[in-house]
Amino acid sequence: MLRVLTLSTLFPDATRPNFGGFVERQTLGLAAHPDVDLTVVAPIGLPPGILRNVRHYAPLAKLPHRETWKAVAVHRPRFTAIPFTQGRHHAAALERALVPLLDALRDTFAFDVIDASFFFPDGPAAVALGKRYGVPVSIKARGSDIHHWGMVPATAAQVRDAGQGAAGLLAVGAAMKADMVALGLPKDRIRIHHTGVDQTRFQPTDRVAAKARLGITGPLVVAIGGLIERKGHQVVIAAIAALPGVTLLIAGEGAYRGALESLIARLGVGDRVRLLGAIPHADLPALVAAADVTALASMSEGLANAWIESLASGTPIVITDAGSAHEVVTSPAAGRVTIGDPLAFAAAIGTLLRDPPEQAATRAMAAGFTWEKNTAALYAHLTALVAAYPSSG
Repeated sequence: MLRVLTLSTLFPDATRPNFGGFVERQTLGLAAHPDVDLTVVAPIGLPPGILRNVRHYAPLAKLPHRETWKAVAVHRPRFTAIPFTQGRHHAAALERALVPLLDALRDTFAFDVIDASFFFPDGPAAVALGKRYGVPVSIKARGSDIHHWGMVPATAAQVRDAGQGAAGLLAVGAAMKADMVALGLPKDRIRIHHTGVDQTRFQPTDRVAAKARLGITGPLVVAIGGLIERKGHQVVIAAIAALPGVTLLIAGEGAYRGALESLIARLGVGDRVRLLGAIPHADLPALVAAADVTALASMSEGLANAWIESLASGTPIVITDAGSAHEVVTSPAAGRVTIGDPLAFAAAIGTLLRDPPEQAATRAMAAGFTWEKNTAALYAHLTALVAAYPSSG
């Protein structure tokens, strides 16, 4: 039995059910493996003092410190995340907060390996804790954890040192692996670990009927992702302005909502562009399958789950050349990769609307991305790290 401690600051809770859904799904898959005993530690970063009782921090502060989440034991320790420090102290604070918890946990759960599901601040803390308890550490790189935290001066060295100190590393795609190597992380310790998609939930449907249920007729484009500037929704909105008669639905929430609402009003497309807010993941299959195209103009990306979920639904994608875009769009049936420019996006979307690929051909492009393969690869990776680790004898 492989005893895994999964460490992730990117894990859902009662106040944020959609937060880190891809980490949750990967973790639940591994926990269901017959030869795995798994416990999750999902730390919550809060500002110091009375600040943790204001705004969106207050509900987080009230979350239980321990609970069973979808049949998996989850610990939610708090650590101090000091604002306006660019994250430079986050990893050290996380490590301090985890020591008493893990010291106690070792009495009843002698974990064999620490699986950190996000590179920062999880990775540096995990490496320090791995040394404390004499177990190997794996860290997975997903996107912003490398492209942001691995680049900014306050945290870049911490990310690099963690990568060099981990027994093994995971990358969501070949492009991410290349970015990690460019940062100075050891190439021979990096394994590509693709995301999965639930092929039974995300599958093609009758688009006309699906659109009717949404109250839409005519061409439909869907964009899925947080409302932050980096996701490039502003590019897609401007592209739709150049495509008369096309409707755009954007699923996601975030601080950039006001700017997007202003753009929609300025372009006069309020009758064709709707911000849906956060959509429960259970409701995404119907939305994606109804679309003729999924569009995401990300400035940076790893390998977005939204890409794969769209393909599995038979819906082609238009995306920027970010992260593993060319590992996913390997055929015209998958969609198009273009530059982050409204006219370029409009042209790519227009091409797919005029000459759509067969839904079955698009779905076939996602055939290699399953949660079963994701679980098997992660189990093999962690088992090998434990077997090779000096303390294992």
